[in-house]
Amino acid sequence: MKTIILLVTGGAIALMGQAETRPLSAIRELGTIGLCAHPNSLPFASKAGDPPGFQVELGQALARELGVSLRLDWIITQYQMRSAGCDIVLDVIADREAQGETNLAISKPYYRTGVALAVPQASGLTSFKSLDTHTKVGVQVGSVAAMVIGQRQVPTSTFGFEADSLDALANHEIDAAAVTPTMAGYYNQSHPDKRLRVTALDDSEPTLSWNVAVGMVRPDQALRDAIDGAIGKLRGDGTVERIYARYGVALQAPK
Repeated sequence: MKTIILLVTGGAIALMGQAETRPLSAIRELGTIGLCAHPNSLPFASKAGDPPGFQVELGQALARELGVSLRLDWIITQYQMRSAGCDIVLDVIADREAQGETNLAISKPYYRTGVALAVPQASGLTSFKSLDTHTKVGVQVGSVAAMVIGQRQVPTSTFGFEADSLDALANHEIDAAAVTPTMAGYYNQSHPDKRLRVTALDDSEPTLSWNVAVGMVRPDQALRDAIDGAIGKLRGDGTVERIYARYGVALQAPK
């Protein structure tokens, strides 16, 4: 179970450059809008399609609002985005600085996420502030959470993927796991016999929480406005929340 890193890290897409604009009129003329997603990254997306992942479902809902169909462009790394020719990516950090060199245009945010602590149900841990030198925390290698927790002299164990740290937590190998509420919620849904408690986002650590938006690869203003309008409608009628809830994810409103 792999988390596609481009969704929430805003890593550089140096090869994208100043790509030619694909206007809304061209998308409607073609009758499709392309979504770049990872083929094996549930709960985000899955090429197997059972389930398809919340990015695919939300992409389909956005396409319907625009009056077109959704084309899926499967990529393994963010550097493939340009050659894939997609129009949008989902679950990107809604912050221009965090996006670095991606050149993505960012929609209005549609939820808020970050890094929280997953802990056993009986754990007394309630936030990052409650960690100490006696609590061992699973962190994703190279992550901001690893740096923040390491600065507090808290013992850590590094993992390549969030799901691996959640497995280690469920197997009592660590005391807590620093993960996104998205992955923790999906883990609880997928492992009902090993359900974990997830602490609230810690707003006292500004680097560990962020708004999430649609990233647009080369939009004109009409496409930006159409995506903003579609996201607003889908949030307003509860569609966004229902899609994510099917994967065990409870969304927080953006700030």
